[in-house]
Parts: sequence; structure tokens; C-alpha cells
Amino acid sequence: MMMELIFSDSAKKELGDMTRDLKPVFLKHFEKIKIMPLRRHMKYGIPYHVENVTRQARIIYHIEDEVIYILHCFKNHKEYERWYRSYK
Repeated sequence: MMMELIFSDSAKKELGDMTRDLKPVFLKHFEKIKIMPLRRHMKYGIPYHVENVTRQARIIYHIEDEVIYILHCFKNHKEYERWYRSYK
């Protein structure tokens, strides 16, 4: 069963700012998430899931009622850590 993906404004902007070689890697992971959505849940009570795209890149998403909300698409670990620390 494939679920619907909805992208937040910030995820759309982050994807738009990516390099040409990184975008296809993210697109593959979006397809993977649509088929098998539940991956790794974030720690510290953060109500989202995280998908590692590369060693540095991450997708942050939330699942609700057969819909997957893509919240962020971080192209490097520095951006991800900055966002992650704001929740701790």
C-alpha cells in the first residue's frame, strides 16, 4: 500500500536549493518511504521520524491518517543538527 506524500513549504524550499546530484537520491527515498513508511523514530519525545538519505542528508517526516508529511529535507548534517537541537 502506497501512502500519499505532502511536502511542507520548508521541505519544498530545501529541495529546491539542492544540487542536481543530490535531488535524485532524495526522490528514491521518498518512494521508499511511500512503500514502507515507519522507519526510525526520533529521540527526546520529538514526534517525527527520520530517514537517512546519505551519511549527511536526512528527511524528517510525520505520519498521520494514511498521509506522510515531509517536514524537512536536510542536505547536510550541520543543518539537521541545528534543527534537532532546537527540540532538546
